[in-house]
Amino acid sequence: MGRRKSKRKPPARRKIIENMEKQFNCPFCNHEKSCDVVIDKRKNVGRITCRVCKEYFQTPIISLSDPVDVYNDWIDACEQIN
Repeated sequence: MGRRKSKRKPPARRKIIENMEKQFNCPFCNHEKSCDVVIDKRKNVGRITCRVCKEYFQTPIISLSDPVDVYNDWIDACEQIN
């Protein structure tokens, strides 16, 4: 008597990890991907600048902060003023 034939499962697919964006839409001039984020971990400061309208924002960061966190702080500050 023989053994039953084993059914092989296909190998699991790896999930593709997408990098987070460092360019965002400007809330003032509404240009797409015109704002660049620079994070200075030594000074614990995140800066975001629009290349079109030259709008500028700076915020304190922690070691876990990402560019999207700086952008969200900027949007929150804009909403708080208005």
